[in-house]
Amino acid sequence: MLECGMLDRDRLALKTCSTILCKQLVVDELLIQSLQADEILTEAMAENIMAAQTSQKRSWCLLLLLPKRGPRAFSSFCTALQETQQQHLYELLTQSSEKDGKETPGVIFRPEEEPVMATTEKKRERFIDSSLPLPTQEVVAAKRARTQESMEFSLDADSPINTPVLPCSPDFYLSNCHQSYRMNSSPRGFALVISNVTFDPCAAPDLDPRKGGEVDEEVLRKVFTELDYVLTVHRDLTAQGMKACIEEFSRRPGHQTMDSCVVCLLSHGVEGAIYGTDGRLLQLDWVFESFDNAHCPLLQNKPKMFFIQACRGEEMDCGVEQMDGPGRTCSPSCEQRDAGREGQGDASARQSGDMRRTRIKLPQRSDMICGFASLKGQSICTAAMRNTKRGSWFVQELNKMLRHRARDTHLADIMVQVNRHIKEREGYAPGTAHHRCKEMSEFTSSLCKDLYLFPKYQSQY
Repeated sequence: MLECGMLDRDRLALKTCSTILCKQLVVDELLIQSLQADEILTEAMAENIMAAQTSQKRSWCLLLLLPKRGPRAFSSFCTALQETQQQHLYELLTQSSEKDGKETPGVIFRPEEEPVMATTEKKRERFIDSSLPLPTQEVVAAKRARTQESMEFSLDADSPINTPVLPCSPDFYLSNCHQSYRMNSSPRGFALVISNVTFDPCAAPDLDPRKGGEVDEEVLRKVFTELDYVLTVHRDLTAQGMKACIEEFSRRPGHQTMDSCVVCLLSHGVEGAIYGTDGRLLQLDWVFESFDNAHCPLLQNKPKMFFIQACRGEEMDCGVEQMDGPGRTCSPSCEQRDAGREGQGDASARQSGDMRRTRIKLPQRSDMICGFASLKGQSICTAAMRNTKRGSWFVQELNKMLRHRARDTHLADIMVQVNRHIKEREGYAPGTAHHRCKEMSEFTSSLCKDLYLFPKYQSQY
């Protein structure tokens, strides 16, 4: 086990050079692998660093972590700089370390405390003041409130983003409520999450456990609860169990007083269907049919939201090199492919009754939006990617966008932003088939108005 503290002079050298390092340091696979080989970084730490969305944030994450990785961390980092042809940063650090070792003998560091200076207060202020994030935990007050940035890029836990859902302002509601779907019931509606993580090894021997699926389940539970939905969660259902659960949910009389509903299905899958734990398929067309205008009249003219975290085939998207683009996109850590197997199934046919009196007619199916984790193409249906610790890429990005943007963005635009972030992601798993793999999400919509969720706003009328 590593000793906790880095030498004082080395820690100060990192602090002194943090501005230049954040701007110029290239944190790539070779540098990270060098630090792993020296046992300075664990695999989980490497994953978290490479998950940062920009080069500067990856540098910042690494600089936050190094001072806590023992007395060898500084020299190992310097060696890694040389190995990755960053000689100018190596010289900058080593020279600064030698200088700090001579000029600051009165600095005493204690874990989880602010630095105690033996010299003047002016010198202390000069040391602490910085416009950039401090690269050591020791110089930050122990009970400082965690910001959105610090939570998102935390290296101390492999947890999804859980910053509070940002509230809609009254002015925004009043400016947009008339041209959008009604969304002021409290609760906003019912939400159903079905998450299949463990599959019957006898009935479905080809379907591996969906490691990380339980993370998605918890993420969705939290975010939709904050968005004022009454949530029901079911884990590990057979195909028939899922069908019975969806039928019961769609027939709830309480839909009449609600303004919307949400259905989230997480499992292995193929194009057009998802697997139950018994290896049998549930057709998605049947799911949508259960909520259409004929079979779910209590939700007529109300928005129905579906989110499907499942593969739509076995093909992995290996990506295509971009012409005249950056050399590499961000690599959000060692992701796991969420693949199912091929299968077939039939959707049951239903017929709607005739109405005796002349009324306004509705299409059989309308007012729905469905987000898919993976892409359906003309010749290829792709696999969805899942991180065993932080959950699937799709649910991660959906969670983040709902929390940050639902306050002033309608759902179709939120799904476009989810697509954009998924497009930028890239698997990081050197030595495996998943390394630098890609994913592309998509959504379909029959919405007829803008769908704002108006989080945390309660209408007075």
